[in-house]
Amino acid sequence: FVFDKQINSLFIRFLLLSDSFALPSPVHPVTVVSTVGSEVVLPCCWKSQLDEAANSIHHIQWVTPPHTVFEQRGEEKWQAAEFGGRLRILEERLGSGDCSLVIKDVQIRDTGKYESFMVVEAVRSKRTRVFLQSVKLSVTDNKSWQSHRPGEDFVIDLWTPYSLTVVFLGKNSSEWSLLWMKEDEQTSERLEKSPRGDKLTLKNLQFSDEGIYKVLDEQGVSVSTIQLSVEGEGPASPPDDEGIDWFGFCYDVETDSCLKEKLSVHLRAGVLYIKMKDIYLY
Repeated sequence: FVFDKQINSLFIRFLLLSDSFALPSPVHPVTVVSTVGSEVVLPCCWKSQLDEAANSIHHIQWVTPPHTVFEQRGEEKWQAAEFGGRLRILEERLGSGDCSLVIKDVQIRDTGKYESFMVVEAVRSKRTRVFLQSVKLSVTDNKSWQSHRPGEDFVIDLWTPYSLTVVFLGKNSSEWSLLWMKEDEQTSERLEKSPRGDKLTLKNLQFSDEGIYKVLDEQGVSVSTIQLSVEGEGPASPPDDEGIDWFGFCYDVETDSCLKEKLSVHLRAGVLYIKMKDIYLY
C-alpha cells in the first residue's frame, strides 16, 4: 500500500506541475483491429519526435482521452484499475525508441482511441508532454462456423478468463437457453471443461445440438459466436456470408437473398409439376 500511495502521489504532483502541449496529431490515427482474448500492440515511437539526449529518464504516458490509462517513469509504473494489470510496455525496447503499449487478453470494452505522450523535463521543475502517436483500437468477438456428425465432440473455446456463460439458440428455436455458467460447472452432463479451464467439450453430438452458440463475458458482451451444423452424411459446406444472419433469423422478404432463392426454387418446382401433369394428360 505504501508503494501505491507513492505512485499516486507522484502522479498527482505530475499533473499539478506539468505544462502540456501536443504536436499536431495525424489526420488519420493508426488503426489496430483485434479479437477478444488476443494480445494486441498499439504502436508508438518516441524517437520520431524527440532526440535521445532529452530523455535520460523515459517517462511514457498513454491516454484514452481524457483519462490516463498507463504511465511509466523509469521503474515506477501505474495503470488504470479497470485494465486489471493487462497493460505493459516492452522495457527492453524503450531505449531504442519503441514505446508501444501491449494489451494482454484484449476485451471489447478496450475499444477506443489511445494517445501516447513523452513527458520531458523543462525549466523550473516543470514538465512538458510531447504528443507521439494516436491509435484507434477496434475489438470484435470471435466468429466461426463448424460442422460435425452425430456422435462427435464439439469444442467451445472460452478465449478469456472473463468468460462467464455459454448460451445456445437451437435451429428451430427462438429463445436462448443457458448451456454453461462459470459458477455452475454441472449445467449439462455431456459438457466437460478442460483441465486448464479454457475450453468446453460437448460430447456425443445430436441433431438437436445444431444451432448458434455464444460465449458471453461478465457484462453479457459477446466473446465468441459459433454456428454449428450437425449432419449425418458428412461435413457440410460453410454457408455463404451473403444472406446469412449470425443470430439465426432471416431478414425481410424484400431484401433477403437466401429467402428469395428458396421462393424461386419452389416456384420452378411448381411450374415443372404443372408441365409434367399436362404431358401425362396428353
